[in-house]
Amino acid sequence: MLKTRVTEMLGIEFPILQGGMLWVSRAELVAAVSNAGGLGILSSWTFPTPAELRDEIQKTKALTSKPFAVNIPIAPALRPLNIEGVTDTVIKEGVKTVETAGRISEPFIRRFKEAGVKVLHKCTAVRFARTAEGMGCDAVIIDGFECGGHPGEEDVTSLVLIPLTRDAISVPIIAAGGFSDGRGLVAALALGAEAVLMGTRFMATKESPLHARVKEWLTQCSETDTLLVLRSLRNTARVLRNNVAQQVIEMEQQGAKLEELAPLISGQGEKKVFETGELEKGLVHCGQSVGLIRDIPTVKELIDRIVAEAEEIMRRLAGK
Repeated sequence: MLKTRVTEMLGIEFPILQGGMLWVSRAELVAAVSNAGGLGILSSWTFPTPAELRDEIQKTKALTSKPFAVNIPIAPALRPLNIEGVTDTVIKEGVKTVETAGRISEPFIRRFKEAGVKVLHKCTAVRFARTAEGMGCDAVIIDGFECGGHPGEEDVTSLVLIPLTRDAISVPIIAAGGFSDGRGLVAALALGAEAVLMGTRFMATKESPLHARVKEWLTQCSETDTLLVLRSLRNTARVLRNNVAQQVIEMEQQGAKLEELAPLISGQGEKKVFETGELEKGLVHCGQSVGLIRDIPTVKELIDRIVAEAEEIMRRLAGK
């Protein structure tokens, strides 16, 4: 009932992908998602060198025989990624799918295609999706305004962005931004997507590496507990409401430049939050779907629940 072009392309059982989240998407979580029938995605940015990424890929292989992917963001950053090294590592290690984001190029895509690697490119606007399809990407991940991390600068929600993208391109669409349960999965399929990608929901699972205090925090947050920061830099990010987020917004309102904001937005504070459970130590990227999180299940329990709920809704809508 839930077979789509995406499940066939990626060799997965269910049309559910786990986002490649900085500090979060490590081998244990990625393997758990893949073992449960979805597609786990490692975060290359979490690992400072290609050698460390290689070790994490090998660790993931030891934990699952199922397909998984690697996320490769190409964007200006305080800690730039070694794109050449990461690309070489992914290909040499035999990873068959990558999730890309940012300013890709045709030669970059061609390298993966020649190596038999599927490319799923994340976009925040229809025009970017058209460009990705034109460059040869195998599927487009379309990121709605509800998402955690970087929603783009146009503030278009998934409800509008998914069907607009479906009308504009022919390759499969993976919907991201606001998805956390079976209701969201069915809605995404109805809007023209062929899978969902979830980040925030997988943060609050048993296999997630986040400190227990952070996971508990997520279950207590509402849909109004996120804020948009870095709008002044045109690098908007959705994060959870805490003192650091409020400070960044206040500094932006006072005209602070990148170098002044850097100590607060570098990502090291978020790493400290995740490792220690000290909730005020940094920005915490998180989507509006946090308002739908009520428990901390295992990854398998979560995916099984989403699939069962989706199939029940589809039967009801079909009058069965």
